[in-house]
Amino acid sequence: MSERAAPFYCPYCGDEDLFPHETGHGAWECRACNRAFQLKYLGLLARGVQSNTAGGDEI
Repeated sequence: MSERAAPFYCPYCGDEDLFPHETGHGAWECRACNRAFQLKYLGLLARGVQSNTAGGDEI
């Protein structure tokens, strides 16, 4: 089993200076803008992925 993915950049300032925050799971702190934020996975959408291969014009 693999570890969870970490965010690549801060959603507020865009900097990459991120470290895990002490408040718990999914919490990160950006040392560039001095903000803390938390990420949470909500789940899959009920509609799923739809493909539109049945119609359309061929070139």
